[in-house]
Amino acid sequence: MPRVFGHHIAPELFALWCIEVLGCGLLAYLLLSASLPDGAAGNVLRLAAARQAAVLALTLGLVSVVIGLYSPDLYGEARRLLSATALGGCLALPAVWLAGYVVGIDFGAMTGKGALLPLAALAAWALFVLVVRLVFSHAIRADLFIRRVLVVGTGPDDAAAARLVAVLRAPCRGSERVISVLSAREAVRLTSPVLKGRKVWGIIITDAARELLPPGPLVSAPPAGTPGWRSPRLYSEAEFWENRLHRIDIDRPGTTPAPACRTLDAACTRGGDILLSLALLLFSLPPMLLAALLIKLDSPGPVLYRQQRVGLNGQPFMLLKLRSMRMDAEADGPVWAIARDPRVTRIGAVIRLTRIDELPQLVNVLRGEMSFIGPRPERPHFVDQLAGAVPLYSERARVKPGLTGWAQVNYPYGASVEDARAKLSYDLYYTRHRSPALAVLILLSTVWVVLFQKGAR
Repeated sequence: MPRVFGHHIAPELFALWCIEVLGCGLLAYLLLSASLPDGAAGNVLRLAAARQAAVLALTLGLVSVVIGLYSPDLYGEARRLLSATALGGCLALPAVWLAGYVVGIDFGAMTGKGALLPLAALAAWALFVLVVRLVFSHAIRADLFIRRVLVVGTGPDDAAAARLVAVLRAPCRGSERVISVLSAREAVRLTSPVLKGRKVWGIIITDAARELLPPGPLVSAPPAGTPGWRSPRLYSEAEFWENRLHRIDIDRPGTTPAPACRTLDAACTRGGDILLSLALLLFSLPPMLLAALLIKLDSPGPVLYRQQRVGLNGQPFMLLKLRSMRMDAEADGPVWAIARDPRVTRIGAVIRLTRIDELPQLVNVLRGEMSFIGPRPERPHFVDQLAGAVPLYSERARVKPGLTGWAQVNYPYGASVEDARAKLSYDLYYTRHRSPALAVLILLSTVWVVLFQKGAR
């Protein structure tokens, strides 16, 4: 399977991206070169138009990635698909002009007097993408891209197999589907014709079941030249969780702590945090000032809200937020936030949906109390509660808390112990696999989360 930023990408999504980028490039070239003259001068302009079309197509492809148009769970809802495509069109025009300016493309010379040509190209792109997406969405609903997997455990009491089945059968899990759960004794009787007939894509073997299986391949390959045979992929329990689910099974015995961050990596991360937080503070100052004024007019109390959170190595710090709740919101003690929380003010509901209330945490990043990427900092009251109920919960504190993180872009807002368990599995994956490439992937995914208010409360 193709890998992007070190992660496996579903081949159908990668193929969809390639089709759309190539199609957009061709459409853009046809529109840009339609009125060019013949001869040597026209050939020069056509070459320039091809370069412009390539920049246009790649920019549109990047915009589509940033706003989450290649997220697998987008295709189950036609309304979200339409709104995401429309939003992509709105963001694409300034992105294309900016890309053209950076690479030195003279759009005026390329379009001549056809001032509407860029808008025509954008409309053609939106129509093309929408048609392709509707076809792809229909293929998803028809289960054309489903990967059928078998789970091999020790029997009905194998907890590891049960956890795998539960996560694979969760809504919007992805393209893998469990078709059967076998014991090790049943697995040794598998034959290649049976696997071929059931269209098995992969087999996941739990650690306990592996000890009961004989050495050697689980299924013998048929004689050479057998048509239509492709041996199923074999995954160990840990491999499937990390390589396919991009999570850590926190209940798996023997799960080891994440390695310590190297000094050079920590220095590079700190430098990036400082530069990015300074830039975003300057950019976000006007909306923060406007939000502060509206908060002051909307309800009594301070504009800025300070709340103790747990940071690196368990050290407490004061997290900064724009106040979005009434002053008596926690008169009876700390509680989880809920959907449509009655404690939220009118202005607070808006700034929470748009994440404007989180912007003062850029100051926490500048101070070194937080990083841009990392597990979200939790309150001491809930840390004490979760540490006793969730295995490995203290491992989150091995890295700085972040404004956004792998759990935030992969899991909705958590407000229970079970949600905390699920989010921890993503946080521990980040602490184990953190890298600049993964940080870029998280930042790009965060744009989609903010634009569509995913998990906001």
